[in-house]
Amino acid sequence: MKRSEINHSIGEAAAFFADNHFVLPPYSDWTPDEWRRLGSEAEELRRLKLGWDVTDFNSGKFSELGLTLFTLRNGPPTGRGKVYAEKIMFVRENQVTPFHYHVLKTEDIINRGGKGTGKLAVQLYNSSPEGGLAETPLTVTCDGIRRKLDAGATVILGPGESITLTPYLYHKFWAVEGDGLIGEVSSVNDDATDNYFLDPLPRFPEIEEDEAPVRLLCTEIQDAGIRGLGD
Repeated sequence: MKRSEINHSIGEAAAFFADNHFVLPPYSDWTPDEWRRLGSEAEELRRLKLGWDVTDFNSGKFSELGLTLFTLRNGPPTGRGKVYAEKIMFVRENQVTPFHYHVLKTEDIINRGGKGTGKLAVQLYNSSPEGGLAETPLTVTCDGIRRKLDAGATVILGPGESITLTPYLYHKFWAVEGDGLIGEVSSVNDDATDNYFLDPLPRFPEIEEDEAPVRLLCTEIQDAGIRGLGD
């Protein structure tokens, strides 16, 4: 993924969040130089990988397969500290986050609404013992209401609606009828080890440095000032 695509996507997402009155924390605006000047006071941000996250899953087709999000809070996998996480996502219309499940994380995916009529489509399968898609009925909870669905069913979440995704439940999602302001509230999030994709895909993209970063990604802040990112 080109750095210019990442820079553009972050700018577009920041404007979308602001237009929909979702205010990000101050560190969302920190430049690479500001990250390099920070010391141990920012240790939690670095260690728990908070901040901007843009991925095309190394597909080279970001407009079709990709996601832009911001991790607002998280805890350590050890359980000593926060036991919850929160993200806000800019899900573009018809831009797919591909089938995956988690082994440890339970999450609520929430359509936060906004100015438009954007809806979120979530397609669901149980995972088979071999790790594939199981052709078995499934049960999910949407805003406290239990729903029994056929394998491969798609749930449409309107503004204000949510779905609870439990471990080993395959899910794929995309926005319809406009871009989506989508929240995630979950148990501790570990993107490095707790994402199991149906088609093997890297969670984080390789980056082609065709221009300087305007903002660092959550995977880069740990090394800011060591590798000279943004020079």
